[in-house]
Amino acid sequence: MQSGTKRKIIIDTDPGQDDAAAILLALASPELDILGITAVAGNVPLDWTTRNALIICELAGRADVPVYAGAHAPLKRPLVTAEHVHGKTGLDGPLLDEPVGELQDEGAVDFIIRTLLAEETGTVTVCALGPLTNLALALQKAPEIAGRIAEIVLMGGGFFEGGNITPAAEFNIYVDPEAADVVFRAGVPIVMMPLDVTHKVLTTRARTEAIAALPSKATRALAEMLVFFERFDEQKYGSDGAPLHDPCVIAYLLRPELFAGRFCNVEIETASDLTRGMTVVDWWHVTDRAPNATVMREVDAEGFFTLLTERLATYS
Repeated sequence: MQSGTKRKIIIDTDPGQDDAAAILLALASPELDILGITAVAGNVPLDWTTRNALIICELAGRADVPVYAGAHAPLKRPLVTAEHVHGKTGLDGPLLDEPVGELQDEGAVDFIIRTLLAEETGTVTVCALGPLTNLALALQKAPEIAGRIAEIVLMGGGFFEGGNITPAAEFNIYVDPEAADVVFRAGVPIVMMPLDVTHKVLTTRARTEAIAALPSKATRALAEMLVFFERFDEQKYGSDGAPLHDPCVIAYLLRPELFAGRFCNVEIETASDLTRGMTVVDWWHVTDRAPNATVMREVDAEGFFTLLTERLATYS
């Protein structure tokens, strides 16, 4: 990407309080040109995730960003959701106005395909914050888009950290492992933000209070979302705060030097009931399987929250 050129991105998401933080970070970053937001069922069903994407854009004063409805269920399995973490709406915590704007008539999968075929090859990054169903459907319908994607930066999986929905699997991959398998086999450059990274960026009380102290409607609402979101992980892990998973994807686009990882092979377990959705990461290169993803393991948590808070402070 040339200096001074905005990075074109599509955000594929299932909001989710941490998705809200990621989207607000992206919308506050002038380096990014958000071509559209595609919603998928995941944390909550599709009717809620589409609503939530519209609400977040309107909170940010960016109702101009188009939102598209995507898949309402995984490729081959019943939908598993996470209301026990995110609440019924996915954005539980603050009292939020219903969105004024409307979804685009075009579906998310068709939007992804049309955009990647229309834009210059290698100029669009896909930021995947939820289950990978929309992206897998697009790759299956139009395999030629694989060679046009600059890279896919996704939040999903875990290796040393294990899983958060089962002992072996992280939620986003667990919900639709077949879709993840399609994506990881597509030959597209992938950057993977697993639980090993996201569990190091905790919304401590001091960090949440710093966001709450910002004067905008968007930041006040986000702070209330994070207080609600924290309660589950604090009870589960005994931690001060919760892992802020999805903003790691956007932070990487803005400050890649905050992260460190390794290029290695990642395979998705789809057959085993015991380890369904496991991301089998060949971190030590003990197989001859070709590397297909840059898997992050380290993050500068203070630098991450400094970036997030500084960008959120630009909202009025």
